[in-house]
Amino acid sequence: MRYEKILSWLREDDPVRLKRLWDRADEVRRETVGDAVHLRGLLEISNHCCRMCTYCGLRAGNLTLDRYRMDENEIMACVFQAVAAGYGTVVVQAAEDYGIESRWLAGIVRRIRSETPLAVTLSMGERPGKDLARWRKAGADRYLLRFETSDPALYRRIHPAKPGEALHRKDILPILKQLGYETGSGVMIGVPGQDYGSLARDILLFRHLDLDMVGVGPFIPHPATPMGQDRSPMKPAGKNQVPATEVMTCKVIALTRLVCPEANIPATTALATISAADGIKKGLTRGANVVMPNLTPPTYQRLYAVYPGKACISDNGAHTEADGVHRWISEIGRSVGSGQGGRRHGP
Repeated sequence: MRYEKILSWLREDDPVRLKRLWDRADEVRRETVGDAVHLRGLLEISNHCCRMCTYCGLRAGNLTLDRYRMDENEIMACVFQAVAAGYGTVVVQAAEDYGIESRWLAGIVRRIRSETPLAVTLSMGERPGKDLARWRKAGADRYLLRFETSDPALYRRIHPAKPGEALHRKDILPILKQLGYETGSGVMIGVPGQDYGSLARDILLFRHLDLDMVGVGPFIPHPATPMGQDRSPMKPAGKNQVPATEVMTCKVIALTRLVCPEANIPATTALATISAADGIKKGLTRGANVVMPNLTPPTYQRLYAVYPGKACISDNGAHTEADGVHRWISEIGRSVGSGQGGRRHGP
């Protein structure tokens, strides 16, 4: 799919034409990755962060947030819950926290791989290459690092560089691939200053990077950030400003499925947050094939507040007032996946 076609779909508002896009994305999803919906247990082990991103509630400048860091016993207890629930993967996520020592985390990864059948996905931010290599050697299978936007000026406005930092997050993704990780990334949708052309180029970049996983979600402002307090230097892009809506998020999911047919694509928590009743179901019927129920202990879940009102997608209870994940999957005629659910390559 060419840039002009992607741009046209991003601007499309006709429900009849959009249904064709939803149906085509769902058809390609069925043909390439099948009907299984893979459940990946999400474990948010720390909300300490050294970054000053202008959109994120975990930013170092948010002095009102109580900080936590889970210990090994707490982490492993949650990992065993993932095994008991029949998941194939645990996603170990944190803010960019250098209090998480690389050797310590490598030990956690080794324990998970030796004591469980789970695949391990890490999402630890922009760590040095030696840390990434150590974790890969310890047995980590996948790494998630969202680049948020490929527009250089917009990127630096939302993600200020640390002293001496030169790399854009998207430049780290080939390094992860070279280390042997299944590599995931993605973007925010509707950030002030993001125009349709920029978002179309992001989608094409997914294909260029040959991503194994792609996660996208709407921008949701946090009141304890510059962007949530209207103190950000960013201005909306006028009539070209991308809206942070459910429909736009679903367009990007669908277009991502069409340009990256083999990728694993989640229906994200952010989509569930802005569309509590059926956001997950819509994502799954418009190209997505992964859901990530949250295993983080409730005491810590509320503190991992990247944005306010974050939906808790749980497998054994409820997501806000909606039904549990298994019921959603059954209602759309799909099945829960088995095994680790890695990327499929080719026919």
